[in-house]
Amino acid sequence: MTRQARGGGPGTVGASSADTAEEQDDGGADRFPAPQLRRRLGRSDLKAVPEARRALRDLLRHWGGPGASDVAELLTSELVTNALVHTDHDAVLTACVAPHGLRVEVRDFVARRPRPRATGGGHDTHGRGLFLVQSLADAWGVRAHGVGKSVWFELGAGAA
Repeated sequence: MTRQARGGGPGTVGASSADTAEEQDDGGADRFPAPQLRRRLGRSDLKAVPEARRALRDLLRHWGGPGASDVAELLTSELVTNALVHTDHDAVLTACVAPHGLRVEVRDFVARRPRPRATGGGHDTHGRGLFLVQSLADAWGVRAHGVGKSVWFELGAGAA
């Protein structure tokens, strides 16, 4: 199984494979307990983005030191925004905290897989979300479902 590692390079876990994280399953979700945060996000409801950040901040309040949730909140807001802007459906946010780390997953109901795209540079404010996830998360990927997909990231206990 292969999954995306921090910095965008593949980090191999288990058997070697030429697949990228986007072609793999969930990158080890079985290491995490049942979600402690679950929110349904209404179609095109961008008010859900700050609400998701607040809910994650509340979940992480006792995990890590002051400001520990900043990276997690940023990456969560990127995934939530992508799901709401690039699909015409609801989405579901889940987050799991374990002693070794945090896993956040945003599921939407569109099969089209997201791809990091080259930014135009300059002052363009679009197209940077997955680059942030790729750069800041310890691992990330896309998991296909019967209907739709989940885009997920993990942060180690020291990073979140």
